[in-house]
This record gives sequence, C-alpha cells and structure tokens, in this order.
Amino acid sequence: MELITIKERPEYALNERQNKKSNCFSSLISELRKRRLSEKEVETINNEIKNINASTGTEKDFMKTMAKSQATILKVIEKESKLVVKNHYRNLWLVLGMSAFGIPIGVAFGISIGNLGLLGLGFPIGMGIGVAVGTSLDNKAAKEGRQLDVDLAA
Repeated sequence: MELITIKERPEYALNERQNKKSNCFSSLISELRKRRLSEKEVETINNEIKNINASTGTEKDFMKTMAKSQATILKVIEKESKLVVKNHYRNLWLVLGMSAFGIPIGVAFGISIGNLGLLGLGFPIGMGIGVAVGTSLDNKAAKEGRQLDVDLAA
C-alpha cells in the first residue's frame, strides 16, 4: 500500500509559518515513503493525510489539523516501527532531566545551604543531564537506522 500525497494549498502560500509547517510535514511523509511500514501504519498515515486534505476551514484550523495529524503519525511510527525524528530523545529528555534530576538536586542544594532560593540551581544541572542522556539515545537510534532524516524543530 502506498502513502497518498498532500493536496497543495495555494491560498495559504503567503503565510511563512504555514509554509514551514507544510514543508516539515511533507518532508516527514517523503521520508516515511522510503521506509518499510506495516499496513496498519500506512492506513493510519493515509487517514491522517485524508483529514488534512479534507480540511476546509480557516488557515488556523488547517494548521491545527496538520499539527494534530503530525503528532498522531509520529506516535504511531514510534510505537509500531520504533522510528523517531532527529533530536526526538534529546527534546524528551531535556524536560525529564529538569524535572526528574533538576528539582531534587535544587532542593538538596537549597536545604544543605539553608536557602531554598537556590532551588533553581538544579534546573540547569538537570537540563544538562537530560540533554546528555537524550543525545546518546538519539545517536543510538541513528546507528540502528531508526532515525528519520527530518528535524521538526526547524
């Protein structure tokens, strides 16, 4: 089964932000065409593309539909095929590092010195730990060939 294409929207061509989102989504789909996906994944992706193509609302509604569809597609391919986009784990672990490591470290600093105003000191430490762990997981995914050549943050 083949992935269907996204219908061009010339009426939204003047919006730079919308063009950027559309290009990211199109590059994701073209990258997925290169991969071997299961029938269930292809069916889900095609349904999401059909939702986007059927969207007739305003530009804002179209962007919301596209963002929702992109998130759904990314969840499905990560769950089924273990495929991730560039910097996926880094972005995920940045937040996890700040909350799981940064807060306890900040509390420990604050209590040991007797000034809980130093609670914020743990956040950058936790962020650094999270980025390090996430980057190593991204490198591992790239070596295993599970990383798509798409950077959605761009």
